[in-house]
Amino acid sequence: MNDNYQFDAAGALLSTDLPFPRRQGKVRDVYDLGDRLLIVSSDRISAFDFILPTGIPEKGRLLTAMSRFWFEQIDAGRIGQNAGGPNADQPISHHLISTDVPEEVAAKVDPKPLEGRIMVTRKASVVPFECVVRGYLEGSGWKEYQATGEVCGVALPADLKQCDQLSEAIFTPATKAEEGHDENVSYEVMRQSLGEEQSSQLRRMSLAIYQDALKIAAERGLLIADTKFEFGVVDDQLILIDEVLTPDSSRFWAADEYEPGHSQRSFDKQFVREYLQSSDWDRNSPPPPLPESIARQTADRYREGYERLVGKAFA
Repeated sequence: MNDNYQFDAAGALLSTDLPFPRRQGKVRDVYDLGDRLLIVSSDRISAFDFILPTGIPEKGRLLTAMSRFWFEQIDAGRIGQNAGGPNADQPISHHLISTDVPEEVAAKVDPKPLEGRIMVTRKASVVPFECVVRGYLEGSGWKEYQATGEVCGVALPADLKQCDQLSEAIFTPATKAEEGHDENVSYEVMRQSLGEEQSSQLRRMSLAIYQDALKIAAERGLLIADTKFEFGVVDDQLILIDEVLTPDSSRFWAADEYEPGHSQRSFDKQFVREYLQSSDWDRNSPPPPLPESIARQTADRYREGYERLVGKAFA
């Protein structure tokens, strides 16, 4: 039955092949269960638009646990209470139904490799934009600011330093790409594609979720530098879908180590990016395997970020 799973030498889950219709993203394998979706978070890791041949052990389980934590904050009313409806007077809704392996799946495959790394979700019509919120100036936003003084059409004050906190968080959408890199665009591009009503609602919801999450993280000594959300439509209602506020979709920094003017120690895959940038890989050909020490240290970063957030050891 374990022919349904592919692991690397370190035990990282690289791929799943379950007897249901499947589509594969960079990290997730998504299965159609008819009236629901089964989303499996593998241990794959991507960088510079390539899926690396080396997995990060337990990464998928950590991502799932982190998303579950944030969805629970939404359910508890700590996030997005006044961000969900057209008039900003409804709580936000999301797609998560369960993180338990469904009976129809467990009846056909060994469920053990799936435990802790799956989400059973509602089906939604996916909005074709990533909803990016930036509270600090880093990554592609920092590069664009250096070149133009703007980020996705949003003018920023002069003389900002790398990783500076912005006076207020900004909404900077990006087009979604099944393959390759998402492209940063202006709000106007989104508005022309989706219309003003849906675009303004997406902006309001994204900023509200980020601001509430920022407060929760701050209570735990973490900064959320930026993040990206995905939304879908169910019964004419926008709902939050996919992963949420994980180290694959966000930058997490330790508040007590924060010092603008240079890159920060982060609890995400930035460690892998920096290793690859320092290597002799040309970033155009298939990437080489990661050294075992780099994969292990990356796993440690993910784990530390999770444990700081939830206040308990990851099991």
